[in-house]
Amino acid sequence: MNELNPKHTNRLINESSPYLLQHAHNPVNWLPWGEEALNLAQAEDKPLLISIGYSACHWCHVMERECFEDEETASLMNEHFICIKVDREERPDIDQLYMTAVQLMSGQGGWPLNCFALPDGRPVYGGTYFPKASWQNILGQINRLYKDQKEEVLEYAEKLTEGIKKTELFKAKTSEENITKEELIESLARWFDSVDNVEGGPDKAPKFPLPNNYLYLLRAGVLSKNKPLVDHVHLTLRKMARGGIYDQIGGGFARYSTDKLWKVPHFEKMLYDNGQLLSLYSEAYSQRPDAEYLNICKQTAEFIFRELTDVSGYFYSALDADSEEIEGQFYTWTKNELQSVLSVDEYAVIKEYYNVNDWGFWEHDRYILLRREKDSFVPVSKVEDSLSLQIQINEIKAKLFSERSKRIRPGLDNKLLCSWNALMIRGLADCYRTFGDPVFLSPAETAAQFLIVNLIDKSGRLYRSWKNGEPSIHGFLEDYCFLIDALIGLYQASFNEQWLLEAKQLMEVALVDFGQTDSGLFYFTSGKHPEWVTRQLETSDNVIPASNSAMARNLYYLGNYFGKYEWINQSKKMLGAVRNELINYGAGYSNWGILALHLLYPMQEIVIAGVGGKEKIEKLRSVYRPNILEAIAEKDSELPIFEGRVSNELTYYLCRAMICDTPTTDFTEFEKRLNSDE
Repeated sequence: MNELNPKHTNRLINESSPYLLQHAHNPVNWLPWGEEALNLAQAEDKPLLISIGYSACHWCHVMERECFEDEETASLMNEHFICIKVDREERPDIDQLYMTAVQLMSGQGGWPLNCFALPDGRPVYGGTYFPKASWQNILGQINRLYKDQKEEVLEYAEKLTEGIKKTELFKAKTSEENITKEELIESLARWFDSVDNVEGGPDKAPKFPLPNNYLYLLRAGVLSKNKPLVDHVHLTLRKMARGGIYDQIGGGFARYSTDKLWKVPHFEKMLYDNGQLLSLYSEAYSQRPDAEYLNICKQTAEFIFRELTDVSGYFYSALDADSEEIEGQFYTWTKNELQSVLSVDEYAVIKEYYNVNDWGFWEHDRYILLRREKDSFVPVSKVEDSLSLQIQINEIKAKLFSERSKRIRPGLDNKLLCSWNALMIRGLADCYRTFGDPVFLSPAETAAQFLIVNLIDKSGRLYRSWKNGEPSIHGFLEDYCFLIDALIGLYQASFNEQWLLEAKQLMEVALVDFGQTDSGLFYFTSGKHPEWVTRQLETSDNVIPASNSAMARNLYYLGNYFGKYEWINQSKKMLGAVRNELINYGAGYSNWGILALHLLYPMQEIVIAGVGGKEKIEKLRSVYRPNILEAIAEKDSELPIFEGRVSNELTYYLCRAMICDTPTTDFTEFEKRLNSDE
């Protein structure tokens, strides 16, 4: 295709999503999701063909090249269907609906996601990746069924829609029983039976770095004094940090590993993964200080600032897996490429250190740079000690990074997504809380301020996306829940009360707009979003925690900070709605598990009032305490948690489960009280 004078241009050319724009010159007559497409389908009595993906998706690119750029295939699609392209990152509501449908039909899902639906949007058939011949066959079959057996198709669509609605029913129930410590410990024991205690992570492939899983396991292991659980978390973090899933030269993690060894990544890099992994590695450092964790946080943050940060201070969404239409081409090396850049001695070092051997071999004479569990080899070059070795490694890395920078880069998805930016802001805030380095805090505050100024309208409601200088798409529950969480995290890092006040305002809007069911849960969409087929409730935690579990935790924290006990009670009620799921499948409800830990191992509420409080909190943080809520005010405060507590003399307050000790001005005494709970 001549990019300067393309043969075809469709309606996606007017969109801002990089993923949709990738398809703007397909011969397919793509339309964006919306009323226009649905009205056209009903006017012409044609089924909808809804194709969903995202810009960094390798197999989305493959199907585009094989099918959507093929004129013969496009002709079939255009003749018989109204074709809609959806960026799943912009429209998680549409993705969630059709993913549920495909999973009900086939038992599995993924991207690209291709679903056929009635003109009113009710799904009838779907799947993921289809090669050209299979795709053309499916197009013909669906067309014939719709024309010749329409009643049967309508009946099936009705049944499938009922099935989708039933998947939401359990989420509307309540439980009067609270989960017990014994039940939670038994749940963790069952989970532990399915982990890989050699390579870390789950005992299966592919392996996703699920940060919330490991935050939960780390906290649960410490609170329940389960050392094997804690050790497994650290094993996993070391294996990930030294595997191919981590970019050893440029920093940052790929989306997942295709094998059990964390060796061969799916090379796309996503903002949401790296933000959450900053939170995980910084907290792991707090529990078990390790210089490698600090380096991972620094290098990952440097990658984000260098490659995924806009000049305005917000963060881009993703880097593609492919460059030059080849997966991993940017990140992998041949021996000849390495030898052409490095001296003989340098190559000898790097060959051992980064396993340019059978261990690191991938395919097509290319190697993935990765490290073993221990760097205990004796390199061929005469490096005499570990410090000298590290200096030499850093010099070699700088050479390789410079050389790699000359390559054709992976595609960049430069749209802003509110929820993903919030996850990165939280990660940076957590790093600052752990390491105290302003290099983490300043960019987090800049990004948060950008979101508040540009994505919140005059009514206090959020937009989801920002592209080309304009906000778009009304925010979903995940945008509210993660921005609220990020603002809480910024307060916990800086103790600037403005962040908490902003979080409270957003929570008040969310409570109204997203409507609670009898269980206290929130809908994923607000009243400003049209209801397509059914209104969804998101409760199971995945690579990104469920919006409801994040909201439940937010309600608990804000309820404590602002003295809103009805919010705390709603949080507990929401946890009750997934009680059985948490007991039976902890890995899918880990963010709920963190909330359960707060209730079962009562939260320590630390309040310090008076000048000098920030210095004292740094000393207290030298001990890892996974179940604390901190508040500091060195002057008069608007927060209800400080009511009657701010004084001229530095004073310490400790409460547990809403029961408070006598205030003290003796820091040593306060430490003793805290440690008596350990």
